[in-house]
Amino acid sequence: MGREDSHYRPEGPDGRRTGRPGAGGVTGRVPVPEANVPRVAQPMPGPAVGASTGPAPTGPNGGTSTGTGPTGGAGRDLPPPPIYRPPGAPPAGSAGSADRPPGTGSGYADAPGATAAPPDAGPPGPAPRRRGRRLLVLAGVLLLVLAGAGVVVTRPGPVAGWLGDEVAAPTPGATTEPPPAAVLTGLDPNAAEPTPDGVRAALAPLVGAPALGSRVNVSVTDVRTGQTLYGQGADDGTVPASVAKLVTAVTVLAARGPAYRIPTRAVAGPNEGEVVIVGGGDPTLAVDDDGFYPGAARLDELAEQVRQALGGVAATKVIVDSSLYSGPKYEPGWDDDIPTGGYGGAVTALMTDGARKDPVRARKDLAAGNGGAERVPEPDLAAGRAFARLLGVPGDAVQRGSSPAPGGTDAGTPGPGAELGTVESPPVIRLVDFMISDSDNLVAEALARQVALARSQPASFVGAGAAMDEVVGELGLPADELALADASGLSRSNRISPSLLTDLIALAGNGSRPELAAIFAGLPVGGWSGTLLSRYDSAVTNTGAGVVRAKTGTLTGVHAIAGLVTTADGRLLSFAVLTDRAPADTIEQTRLALDRIAAALAGCGCR
Repeated sequence: MGREDSHYRPEGPDGRRTGRPGAGGVTGRVPVPEANVPRVAQPMPGPAVGASTGPAPTGPNGGTSTGTGPTGGAGRDLPPPPIYRPPGAPPAGSAGSADRPPGTGSGYADAPGATAAPPDAGPPGPAPRRRGRRLLVLAGVLLLVLAGAGVVVTRPGPVAGWLGDEVAAPTPGATTEPPPAAVLTGLDPNAAEPTPDGVRAALAPLVGAPALGSRVNVSVTDVRTGQTLYGQGADDGTVPASVAKLVTAVTVLAARGPAYRIPTRAVAGPNEGEVVIVGGGDPTLAVDDDGFYPGAARLDELAEQVRQALGGVAATKVIVDSSLYSGPKYEPGWDDDIPTGGYGGAVTALMTDGARKDPVRARKDLAAGNGGAERVPEPDLAAGRAFARLLGVPGDAVQRGSSPAPGGTDAGTPGPGAELGTVESPPVIRLVDFMISDSDNLVAEALARQVALARSQPASFVGAGAAMDEVVGELGLPADELALADASGLSRSNRISPSLLTDLIALAGNGSRPELAAIFAGLPVGGWSGTLLSRYDSAVTNTGAGVVRAKTGTLTGVHAIAGLVTTADGRLLSFAVLTDRAPADTIEQTRLALDRIAAALAGCGCR
């Protein structure tokens, strides 16, 4: 069973066609600025990440990198992904280093290709694969070390502002973990470019595997040059499943910016003692400090602000205003079991913990590898009742309504519509990571509505789809190869071409739009994290372990993977493989067939 749902209904149409040759061309549509001349990073204190400061570069298993990828088959232990530390920052365990708070996702990670173990650190011992610790080190995402693409872009400056965090000093006497070794293979700035003929020779025997079904659409692009190296149905609209979240991520980062935070407000109601809670679309809002998402805004803190603002006036009623969103709460193209299947739910402007009924249990289940969770059917009212309890208001005094127009005050008492308090979500850069690392569908739908609001569209499924299409066009990408009914990939009505995905990934990774690089933070790493945790461990796929970083998507009969891969020569490629007519009863075989394609790219120079 995939993350999205468990039923497949074969489709009649082939998806939207664009009129362009299905095989794609051999010239990419996203030029990489200054790709042929390595960019000089701005001078920074301390050694530059990725610079040679001692021993030879380490490969995925901690040994000297030979460009051949990890070795070993099933049952091997991989070290954890690298942690980024800004140039000049103290190493782990010294004053000023940031501790990693416990979490439940697959991990914050570094930018593609980055390594950050201090040169004087001893090699860590083998570590079991795990996903229970989220690495809150998103700063590394914005330091792009794309040496293999001929682009070195050092951008630590704005990251602290985007995250809004201060580096916490370690607790005296606390035990600190040694710096982990790198997982992702280092890039070679002098790596030879693969040729279309070489890539075709590597992939042609694999794309026709019976387990992939009758329609397999593929695109492979060189990140440095933007050249399309391989295309089969590359421009054809295909059901993307959860890979659609890559489009959601890029468009919200472009439209809102990495630092934007979603507010949840409380205002005075029309009558004394009445409080209106106004949903702003934050799906990560928590009731208290035991919520599902790390660093979430909290209703108990909002309630305290309200009590202070009301002075001696007791709250008597809570009105829930979730009118920011319009249209249906469930996308009409979703399968019937989505509302109760554990991975989807009602999309409302006010909710707590992604509408999960029991966030504590959901955290434990996610740490154990199960991201499904029971969702409440009316998330806005459930959040309103939780807020009412914190204010001492009975549950039967909670109802839906709207905020009154702001008025004046009467003898110091807040008048109708006066703001009583506000709490804000983590910044968009972190919400994007939640969405991608855990394939969080409700976070995806919330972020898409932020794109809609930023482009003056209705905050609905239709409005979000139109707004994302608009932003994709603004970025210079082929919007005619995109048709989104939702932002999570749950809908079978979605269509995305593989070439749009590889162009989008190349744009996010080439350094021309540094804010878009946040999409790489949560991408699962082959053989290490997320949906790729237990993959790339067979004899025919292990060259992709620690080398493939990609988003996966699964509906019954629909399988997709798109992301980055480093070739054996150290060249960075973007790739996308989408199949939406796979046999319904060959899930594992289909995933293996997909992984063989990415592993073939990792294992060859393709010249």
